Amino acid sequence: MPGNGAVTRSTLRQQIADALRDEVLAGRLRPGRAFTVKEIAEQYGVSATPVREALVDLSAQGILEADQHRGFRVPEYSLADYRGMIEARSLVTDGMFQALTAGHPVFADLGGPRTAASLAAVRRRGEEAQRAAASGDLTVLIGYDLRFWRELSGLFGNPYLADFLDRLRVQSWVCAVQHLRRLPDVRGCLWARHTDLVDALAHRETASAQAIVAAANAHSLSLLERLASE
Repeated sequence: MPGNGAVTRSTLRQQIADALRDEVLAGRLRPGRAFTVKEIAEQYGVSATPVREALVDLSAQGILEADQHRGFRVPEYSLADYRGMIEARSLVTDGMFQALTAGHPVFADLGGPRTAASLAAVRRRGEEAQRAAASGDLTVLIGYDLRFWRELSGLFGNPYLADFLDRLRVQSWVCAVQHLRRLPDVRGCLWARHTDLVDALAHRETASAQAIVAAANAHSLSLLERLASE
């Protein structure tokens, strides 16, 4: 049936996008690595259409770049790019946290069961990210960190804000991982105060939340600058 074909293509598109996304975020596809739709289609043994759609999706997320007439490639972000990402992220998160002070409706009743359950779920993602950071599992950490921020920003009920912040954080990790993979052991090197941030927000401690994120940004930028200079 025609509908079954559409579902299959959509599923393939997502599977290919997920696989390539994981490869880039794991640092196994290096910056500047170029490939064509044909190459990926042959690698996965599928037709060109779902591959092209998957690559376009990843380009929209900032994980890949379209290389006109030559296919796609992994972005080569510079430290200047990373600084710009950090600045943009800070502006977004500061605005989010200030919304608490302004009485954002989502946080109007932090003691209510719905908001409390949502915050508890976000906190669990933070706990998983912290465990991954403590064990030095960078791939798992990236996955939980991205999920943590998606769910946290999702609490504000603005999908445009959540999508924008998610894109920035994905791009940040794409940039950072190329340097972090040079470390023999990342245990104790990466930010892991996710639960502290949730607790600060739960108590409407806007200044504390902003300070936690500012310290995290300063730490990550300092670490990448040091690795890039070695």
